[in-house]
Amino acid sequence: MKITRGFTQHAAGSVLIECGDTRVICTACLEEGVPPWRTGTGSGWCTAEYDMLPGATNKRKGRNRSKIDGRTQEIQRLIGRSLRAVIDLDALGEHSILIDCDVLQADGGTRTASITGAYVAMCDAVNVARKRKWIKTNPVTDSVAAISVGLVDGTAVLDLAYEEDVRADVDMNVVMTGSGDFVEVQGTAEGSTFSRKDLDRLTTLAAKGIRQLHVEQTKALRRRMKVNA
Repeated sequence: MKITRGFTQHAAGSVLIECGDTRVICTACLEEGVPPWRTGTGSGWCTAEYDMLPGATNKRKGRNRSKIDGRTQEIQRLIGRSLRAVIDLDALGEHSILIDCDVLQADGGTRTASITGAYVAMCDAVNVARKRKWIKTNPVTDSVAAISVGLVDGTAVLDLAYEEDVRADVDMNVVMTGSGDFVEVQGTAEGSTFSRKDLDRLTTLAAKGIRQLHVEQTKALRRRMKVNA
């Protein structure tokens, strides 16, 4: 896994995250103001969009020009929920952080890589907001990361590649904070059921992997980088 900060020039926060052969660019842009339904509340907003570029898979995926497909909509909502779990929107004031996650190359785990990379991009955007004096205090309350796990031929596997994902008897995506709390668990059995023991085994494995991701996020954020104004 590799996290490259400052990958693009203009976004307040930008990250290229590489997890195996999966590569996602995550950008975080700042806007003054919030959606109409939050105007006047004194509270900010953080939301996300996700898409897979046409050449990201072995079969070209068309662009979402007029209508977002159900999978894309579900994933971008997951990313938004995950980030809002670790940011104090009241401390953000009436400002918005807009996250975009674009999959450059997919080999499984694109949604989990997006969450892990987007957190780092969001932190950089927050630092820019503080530099601009839009906010006084750091609104980020914890870290957040995500990983996939599954049962493949009876074996618990961490961070499934595409070939493992399509063969998995159980496929699960787990989102957790740095303090060890769950944000979301998405688990599905393919063709059969799975036991509570299997569930515990998979979430324990996911927690181990996410702890490693938090270490890499922290290392990335500690590396010196020119902050965009």
